[in-house]
Parts: sequence; C-alpha cells; structure tokens
Amino acid sequence: MPATTRKIDPLRRIILKSASASGAIGVLLASGLLRPTGVLAADWNRPAFTATSLPDAIKASGLTGSAESSGIVIKTVDIAENGAQVPLEVVSNIAGSQTIAVFVDKNPLPLAASLSFAKGALARVRLQLKMAESSRIRIVVRAADGKTYHASREVKVTLGGCGG
Repeated sequence: MPATTRKIDPLRRIILKSASASGAIGVLLASGLLRPTGVLAADWNRPAFTATSLPDAIKASGLTGSAESSGIVIKTVDIAENGAQVPLEVVSNIAGSQTIAVFVDKNPLPLAASLSFAKGALARVRLQLKMAESSRIRIVVRAADGKTYHASREVKVTLGGCGG
C-alpha cells in the first residue's frame, strides 16, 4: 500500500465518524428527542432580577427573614476606582449552603447574581460586579435546612459602572 494511502485512511475515518455523529444529532433534533433549548435555558427568577428596589428583589428571591451571620466571608475592595469592575469573592462557611445571592443596594437592578450549589459543594464564588455608585453589597445565603443568613459590606465607587 502506498504511503499516501496510509496517511489519507485515518483522516477519512475521522471525517466519516464526524459525519455520522452529525447525522445522528440531526435526526434526534428533528424528532424532538433532543431539545437544546431545554438545556440552554436554565430556570431563572425574572421578578427577582428585574425588581428595581432592594426589598422587592429580596422578596422576589424568597430570601426574606435572614439572620446576620459571621459565617459569610466577603472579600472586596474598600474603594473601587471603576464601578464597571468591582472584584468580589464570597465564601460561605455555613453548613449545607445551597444558594448565594448578591445584592447591590443602590444599583438600578439590585440583584446582581444568584448562584446554586450542589449538595456537598464548597459555596465559594469569585465574580466582577457592576456598581452604579457607592453602595452596600449584601450577600444572602440559603442553607439546606431552609434558613437564610446575610452579611454586608460597604464599597465606595469613584466612577459609576452602570451607565450612570
């Protein structure tokens, strides 16, 4: 067998496997057995994320009646030069933490993030916030027993980051 035929054979196999896999996915999509929108469109709480006041956002999130806790560690800057990028790290040392919600009191839409954790996962998150102005960042954690806990920290912003 010529050397060129040996080089083409593996490439041909890869192309044929890819084509058959694409065909199988196409058949599943067409038959309705595979729904990418079901996977990509995760459930989200529209009323909580579109609420324009902090009490409304907390109520829509179902996180009312929380108790203050020192088990929530908030790491961020005291003064943010640019409100468009405020670094935040949150660690929940509360046993059985299932969700962490991040609220920025004076933002046009106070609920900045809502994260869910699988059972046994370390409830720790690092993200960049957008802050319209100097404000209090409020973290609310829901534990597996249904109880909610909160902690907060003030951050001063010198240049607003929410278009204001």
